Amino acid sequence: MSQHALSDDQVAGELRKMTAFIHQEALEKAREINLKADEEFAIEKSKLVRQETAAIDTLYEKKFKQAAMSQQITRSTLANRTRIRVLSGRQELLDDLFQQAREKVTGIAGGDAKKYGEVLKGLVLEGLYTLNEDEVSVRARKKDYDSVKKAIEEATAEFKKTVGKDTAAELDEEEPLPEGSAGGVSIIGGQGKIEIVNTFEERLRLLEIDALPAVREILFGKNENRKFTD
Repeated sequence: MSQHALSDDQVAGELRKMTAFIHQEALEKAREINLKADEEFAIEKSKLVRQETAAIDTLYEKKFKQAAMSQQITRSTLANRTRIRVLSGRQELLDDLFQQAREKVTGIAGGDAKKYGEVLKGLVLEGLYTLNEDEVSVRARKKDYDSVKKAIEEATAEFKKTVGKDTAAELDEEEPLPEGSAGGVSIIGGQGKIEIVNTFEERLRLLEIDALPAVREILFGKNENRKFTD
């Protein structure tokens, strides 16, 4: 078979075809690269956006929790301060009431002598009933000795009438109650080991303890937070 050499025009045509093919292939490859780059960029961009969004959400949530906690602490602090002021005011009122009671109690002994004598008799008699012993001693203020001796006499007589036995009650003049005491007596039994303190101060102290819940309820109303009552 004979071969014919290509003319210059044919060679030029073949070169143009090859150049066009290479150019087309290059364009296709460039488009593929651009598409892939765009896809990767979009994926990376979406990833970065999600990360930044999550970081912003986390930061916002943290700040929100901090703000909520700060607000809660502030409310709690204000509530505690208010509660303390209320409790302090209530306690001052109670202290004033009991102080007035102490002042009135102090005036009983220096007031009606007959009434005070009856009170002394009742206090001595209560001690006799509580101890129920054959011998007791009674302590009192020196200024009350005469009244207390009479109260002892009347109380022992009533004790015998009620209980049916004698009891010897003597005034202990060696250890009197302090002159600063508001009044009343102390009854000693059990060979000096048992003391029934029936002074006005002690009776008022016990009354304060026993009456405090009721006084609080009368003055301030029932405590809704209290589950148990005395």
